[in-house]
Amino acid sequence: MAATLGSAGVVVIGRNEGERLKRCLKSLSNASVVYVDSGSSDGSVQWARQNGAEVIELDMSRPFTAARARNEGFRRLRQIASGFRFVQFVDGDCELVDGWQDIAIAFLEENPDIAAVCGIRRERYPERSIYNWLCDREWQRPPGETKSFGGDVMIRANALEAVGGYREDMIAGEEPELCVRLRTAGWRIWRVDSNMTIHDAAMTSFFQWWRRAMRGGYSYAHGAYLHGAGPQRHFAWEAKRMWIIGFWLPLGCLAAGLLFPPWGWAAWLIYPAQVLRQTLHNSGTWRERTALALFNTVARFAETFGHIRFMRDRLLARQARLIEYK
Repeated sequence: MAATLGSAGVVVIGRNEGERLKRCLKSLSNASVVYVDSGSSDGSVQWARQNGAEVIELDMSRPFTAARARNEGFRRLRQIASGFRFVQFVDGDCELVDGWQDIAIAFLEENPDIAAVCGIRRERYPERSIYNWLCDREWQRPPGETKSFGGDVMIRANALEAVGGYREDMIAGEEPELCVRLRTAGWRIWRVDSNMTIHDAAMTSFFQWWRRAMRGGYSYAHGAYLHGAGPQRHFAWEAKRMWIIGFWLPLGCLAAGLLFPPWGWAAWLIYPAQVLRQTLHNSGTWRERTALALFNTVARFAETFGHIRFMRDRLLARQARLIEYK
């Protein structure tokens, strides 16, 4: 573990994570840790300090974003452990898998052209709700070179500094946006076939899932606004897809029904057809494939609301507000 201690530090961000944060910090007991708290009222700050973490309490008079928290944590880590070459970012609702840091550091040391490496994130309780299960399926990505990572990742400190860190005005999607700038600077990003973190989504209601999907739509819109027209075409297809499925198709189906009744109402069958098409292409049991297809289709509507919210914020020059789901 000595190589890990000398080479890497850890930045954890969270708010009111309770037992999830305790599990997270306990899994980092052999590393230099900075915990960045964004206004917790559950004793997280006190517990983190008592257990050896360097704690930053964000000034909540300024707009909070996860990107801002990560940047401030990284800067503080530079002050207290300036010799580290890699930084592991972890969300406070995740537990780092034992041995992951050694795997990640060894991989980055062997591949100097790779800026960041991530692994497999799994849900702690996928059986507790369909929404947790959907998250668990979302985390299942193939290993190899990838375009982006999520909140949990090991990054080269010099690469992160060279591109200016995370973009602090983004309320979601700041990780893929950072990846665009890393790739533009000539770096590569990799996902390895090793367990990295255990996540606790704690989603038990459709409302929570809907808000999370809406936040995804906001991130697609913001990402496409920033980089969609460039060579990376960042989130350009995702932004177009949600408008097609979540806005223009329903409008067309409604128009068909009103203009050509009663047969025009059959246009709405395009949605069951879309669910069937995805079901046939998904993996797993028939029930799992159908559930995934159904929620993926419904998510396009939530994402469209998120995109509209982004457009409203841009039009009115409003500071974006977090879309929280728990």
